[in-house]
Amino acid sequence: MKKIVDIKKVSFNYKRQNRLFSDLNLELYTGQINGLLGKNGEGKSTMLKLLSGLLFPKHGKIYVNNFNPKFRHPNLLKDLFFLPEEIQDTMLSIKAYEMVYAPFYPDFSSTKFYNYLNEFTVDSATPSISDLSYGQRKKFFIAFGLATNAKLILLDEPTNGLDIPSKRQFRRMVATTIDQKCCIVISTHQVLDLDELIDNIIILDGHEIIFNEKSEVITQKLFFQSTEKKDTDKDVIYSEETLNGYNQIKKNTKNEKSKMDIEMLFNAVVSHHSQITNLFKS
Repeated sequence: MKKIVDIKKVSFNYKRQNRLFSDLNLELYTGQINGLLGKNGEGKSTMLKLLSGLLFPKHGKIYVNNFNPKFRHPNLLKDLFFLPEEIQDTMLSIKAYEMVYAPFYPDFSSTKFYNYLNEFTVDSATPSISDLSYGQRKKFFIAFGLATNAKLILLDEPTNGLDIPSKRQFRRMVATTIDQKCCIVISTHQVLDLDELIDNIIILDGHEIIFNEKSEVITQKLFFQSTEKKDTDKDVIYSEETLNGYNQIKKNTKNEKSKMDIEMLFNAVVSHHSQITNLFKS
């Protein structure tokens, strides 16, 4: 793995607003799919725009693949793809769009691109991308982004507008795209859409990164369970009532295997931040 993102003591605020980030630090590495989680307004989209050079920090430094994104150097941009939540509209056809924009990405794979479109059931012969529905346009840009084979792929709320089968296809595509040269960051508040996909979970709360851990470490430290009756064991960290009983997170003192529930983890980290942080520090 190679470090591809290095955020050092970054502070940022929009005009006439209180500071959004203060002394933000983050390192990201290739070979990982990162889930950037947080409630609306926590700064997830802002962080991605800072990484892509669309916004500039007030203080601190950001390096992406050893470049400062502020200067939008061509050698940075050829290995960076950013899909914003609000996708652009264009009168170009799909093939014309490929002809115009694919040359900016030296490792772009036309074969992958059309395979992804086919899997998403997006008609590549559509006269204009603007003729596609919002969901179909979202699929088009996801397919193009993954086909760039960029070293850093930033996806902001990519599953908004996708139906359930398309979300499943999206997860499969992302899983097959990642390799040891690539880092993917998926920003979302729809945590269920990232089920069994994420290698590393980053949680923003109070405009701070309060949690940043690998999935394998999370399941080593925590045990996720569903029970009919509430478990009152002292090792229970978090509990939420369901129609069928309780979902709970416990300290994994017995080295047991369990399936991580990302939504429950998010709720637990936000509500029991200190307790979980101390557990991972130990």
